Amino acid sequence: MELSKETAILEAILLLESEPVTLDQLAKIAKLDRTVIESCVGVLNERYADEAHGIELVQLAEGYVLQPKLELWENLRDRYGKRNENKLSRAAIETLSIIAYSQPITRAEIEGLRGVSPDGMIRLLLQRELIQEIGRKDAPGRPVQYGTTNEFLKLFRLASIKDLPRLDEQDRRRFELEDSE
Repeated sequence: MELSKETAILEAILLLESEPVTLDQLAKIAKLDRTVIESCVGVLNERYADEAHGIELVQLAEGYVLQPKLELWENLRDRYGKRNENKLSRAAIETLSIIAYSQPITRAEIEGLRGVSPDGMIRLLLQRELIQEIGRKDAPGRPVQYGTTNEFLKLFRLASIKDLPRLDEQDRRRFELEDSE
């Protein structure tokens, strides 16, 4: 089946959208059947796999987006990376990692793992929309529980939280020890 026009429409939509777009959204925008969209995604993936292309179709959060290939980013960072260069401090990365691997998690649990108050880091991560309140723990005081957001997934180029790198045995035991208390 020839999908040249449909693939071109999908490519144009992805170029114009600044946020990841789900398959259902793509089907609605393009006025095409979802199975056609899925086929077009396959065509685009094959097309951009060639090293002659500087972009790739990436699945982030629950949607798709066109982005520069990761291996080209070092060449592009000086000019185009400034908007994403609001680097996180080591403490912020540590707090974000704890939340990502342990979610849902409360402030007290984060403090137990880090050994210091996470209040400033939680405020920063909430402000940057990398974490969000996802509920309340069924415990005295009903403390707020935190989890990561789609912005977190986009920043780290993850399709889902399941794509986080695996923890080594020592880190896994550290998290398990804290969880069992």
